Amino acid sequence: MAFIAAFATRNDSDAMDPDVVGTVLFGGGSLTPFPFIAIFMAIVGIFATGHEYRHSTIQPTLTAIPQRSTVLGAKVIMVAAVSAIVTVVSVVVNGAVGLIYWGELPDLSAPLDEAIAGYVVFVVIYALSGLALAQLFRGVPSALVFVLVFPLVIESLVAGLSMLSALDWLEPALKFLPYAAGSRLFATEPYDPQGGPDFDFLDRWASGGVFAAFVAIVLAVAWYLFKKRDA
Repeated sequence: MAFIAAFATRNDSDAMDPDVVGTVLFGGGSLTPFPFIAIFMAIVGIFATGHEYRHSTIQPTLTAIPQRSTVLGAKVIMVAAVSAIVTVVSVVVNGAVGLIYWGELPDLSAPLDEAIAGYVVFVVIYALSGLALAQLFRGVPSALVFVLVFPLVIESLVAGLSMLSALDWLEPALKFLPYAAGSRLFATEPYDPQGGPDFDFLDRWASGGVFAAFVAIVLAVAWYLFKKRDA
């Protein structure tokens, strides 16, 4: 995605616009429903906990380490760390691809500086959502379906229905759809709602807070059940 976007804009006078630079740095950015790296890292998060139940390795794991909070806490830390590292590396690699075709470094001041930080945060939270859902459902398939179907189908359906005049009362709720709100973390331009006068997304970090709160709640429930349920 970075190569396609950089190659297509190599002779474009607007190649240094924040939205174009963001598209390259984020491997597609707003051109795709969600960055591919976020989905990949969510799958890593799902495997981190769901595979334990899929292959029945959770029992020997807990036999070796009976402290369940230690087990789950270690998984959370590792998934978050790996996601952050992979995301930063991907941004650097994508930027190098862009530099090859642009021939100059883009201006990484506002809004790109906050968008890059938000992009890393978004991928980490997305990966942790996969981990939390797999732990909650104690398996891979349900969590995998949720992290793909809920943001891509359910949230898109709600957003589409809100455009009907009879259902415009849904518009104020759109800012609280977790994955859609999270995507505002790496936005490179202000959001134009094109909706009712009472609707607009929250700002970048408040929207990220909505996404983080959702994942925190799911993780808290999964953590509680992990400590209470049998292996």
